[in-house]
Amino acid sequence: MEAEYDVGIIGAGPAGSAAAAYLAKAGLSVAMFERANFPREHVGESLVPATTPVLLEIGCMDAVEAAGFPKKYGAAWTSAEDREIDHLGFRNLTDGFRTAEIRFDERDQPGVDRAYTYHVDRGLFDQILLKNAEASGAQVFQGVSVGQVDFSGEIPRIEAKLGGRSVDIPVAMVVDASGRRTQLGTQLGVKRPDPVFNQYAVHSWFEDFDRNAFATDPERMDYIYIHFLPVVDTWVWQIPITDTITSVGVVSQKRRLRDFAGDTERFFWETLASRPELFDLLKNARQLRPLKIVLRPVA
Repeated sequence: MEAEYDVGIIGAGPAGSAAAAYLAKAGLSVAMFERANFPREHVGESLVPATTPVLLEIGCMDAVEAAGFPKKYGAAWTSAEDREIDHLGFRNLTDGFRTAEIRFDERDQPGVDRAYTYHVDRGLFDQILLKNAEASGAQVFQGVSVGQVDFSGEIPRIEAKLGGRSVDIPVAMVVDASGRRTQLGTQLGVKRPDPVFNQYAVHSWFEDFDRNAFATDPERMDYIYIHFLPVVDTWVWQIPITDTITSVGVVSQKRRLRDFAGDTERFFWETLASRPELFDLLKNARQLRPLKIVLRPVA
């Protein structure tokens, strides 16, 4: 049996689209299968500087710059606890919390040619990467889910499903970029739970959240902020999406979900109430989207 494509990629998120662009630019025939239709909402909105060389190499940095995403020059962590955390570089502030900060240009990183990265609306960002993969020569199939991958023959066959129809597509190699679905890991029985990063997140977007409240100066207003809570293994992200919209998510261990009987609203607001200053800021902002829960490792 001959392969229709050199590589079949499951999932068209950033990993799948970047892989597709790299492979297509190298002259391989690539098919990428994505069950959703883009654009679509997704969590994971704050990039790290290590993404810069990838965006440059796959040729979509200009499109990312043109999208006008907020530039991310650094990161900050805050805590209201009194326990000893000086080894993390925290310092006391007069308004009742402690903070630690870092600018990305404080250290050199291979392939990183600028002092910033980006906070991104994943609906738009992922679509930019998908279009770049397509422009690089990859064949993209949206709204097509992958069932089983048959490894019993000479080459793998991907079961592509659209509506009630299904077709097997022979490929020379399969790349699993399905993210938290771990398509092949689940199918092959090699998926193993991580006892430490066994987390979940409850998150939404908020309009007119006061990002100045935790910034030690205006230049740090658009950092990513990680707020530690006085709750075991629990923290909050604060990510600028636009000048006025902020993504906020509460991250904790999955076992805590049982304490709230799956009530995401109660979990979100009662957990935030452990940091009253953060709780008050969110209550004064306007929630733009229903709370969503993501059961997955969150890094």
